[in-house]
Amino acid sequence: MERINSSKIQEFENAELVADDKAHYMHAYHTFDDHRVNGALNIAAGEGVYLYDAAGRKYLDAVGGMWCTNIGLGRKEMADAIAKQAMQLAFANPFADMASVPAIQLSKKLASLAPGDLNHVFLTTGGSTAIDTAYRLVQYYQNCRGKHEKKHVISRMNSYHGSTLLGMSLANKPADRVSEFDYLDKYFHHVSCPGYYRAPAGLSEKDFLDFLVQEFEQKILDIGGHKVAAFFSEPISGSGGVIIPPAGYHQRMWEVCKKYDILYVSDEVVTSFGRLGKFFATKEVFGVQPDIITTAKGLTSGYQALGACIFSDRIWDVIAEPGKGRCFTHGFTYSGHPVSCAAALKNIEIMERESLPERADEVGKYFESKLNTLADLSIVGEVRCKRLMACIEFVADKETKALFPDEVNIGERIHRVAERKGLIVRTMLHLNVMSPSLIITREQIDELVRILGESIVEVAAEFGK
Repeated sequence: MERINSSKIQEFENAELVADDKAHYMHAYHTFDDHRVNGALNIAAGEGVYLYDAAGRKYLDAVGGMWCTNIGLGRKEMADAIAKQAMQLAFANPFADMASVPAIQLSKKLASLAPGDLNHVFLTTGGSTAIDTAYRLVQYYQNCRGKHEKKHVISRMNSYHGSTLLGMSLANKPADRVSEFDYLDKYFHHVSCPGYYRAPAGLSEKDFLDFLVQEFEQKILDIGGHKVAAFFSEPISGSGGVIIPPAGYHQRMWEVCKKYDILYVSDEVVTSFGRLGKFFATKEVFGVQPDIITTAKGLTSGYQALGACIFSDRIWDVIAEPGKGRCFTHGFTYSGHPVSCAAALKNIEIMERESLPERADEVGKYFESKLNTLADLSIVGEVRCKRLMACIEFVADKETKALFPDEVNIGERIHRVAERKGLIVRTMLHLNVMSPSLIITREQIDELVRILGESIVEVAAEFGK
């Protein structure tokens, strides 16, 4: 496999970059005071599972970009496929009666990979727009059925469904719900996060599962079953802290959805394309046949921006009923961009050729076992890991599970130490989250766990632990 030669990485004038970054570039989730003082880590190159900053320093990227660099960085055949498509057809109108060849080919391929009768694909620009599309599709479908009151949707506390107004309103992650923004609330409802670690004390996992299912059904009854259109669920909550529900959770929630004629929307923006060892996890890992799947991230392994909303024959047969003269008045200029679709097709080709989902399943088990060796460290409350999705939750007291005060920013403290040692993990207040590339080796996992463990111990010592 050809990769860039890391010895020839161009070095930049980092001081100038830092100044220009502070002066001009507003980041996603820009933290104004911190950025004003500390600036950002300016990345200049990537190779495999490693990143290089503008000064040429090397880091093991345990985050996989943003849950997305599944096949690794610096793949020449990806660059070649992108360049070839850009020369052949850089853009095509995706609206109404026009389509590009790569978009058609990718839609067919996604339909072949998706479970059950999910044979229809709306291509978007990323995960957030895939969620927006799914929500509008749900509305459209229910109105086409004449179910005009069936507009309400239910999701979970501490979930994440993108950063558009709709996505942020649909989700309910407290850290994202800042008071300076407003949110939609008319049709959006939330039930409990299915993380057992934070369940009420003394409740068994079985009883906790029963509570979650009963709470969901009661929420439906409170709203009115004839008014609830869909349930949005991540197989494993990613940005909520890698929340792995109790065994059987998804099947039982799905059964409640069927009982009340509620669409089951699986947000697989993170969990698809090998992260859990399968191309799609909802059916193959958790045994549930969804009505809609949203995906992005690993779809192109981050080489281009692209997302997709994949939905069932059942929905298509209603909305596309002949003779109704309907038009699905929704779309984006860059929906199914031909260069992005070419990147996705090449990405899937590489994943199939190298059996990367199967490899992720195998090496992911090793990752789980190694990461769990950190569970006994003094400030580690819980290690949550499912194949190549992982999170460590830090606590001030292991017995009571009490958290450090937010201003301590314990996850960021550990991240800063790890960064100095050559490891990138993602910070979320009292969490460190990881989602390494599927190509990560056992030796690199050993390196990751060693550095992270050293960093936790070093920070814990600051608190007299």
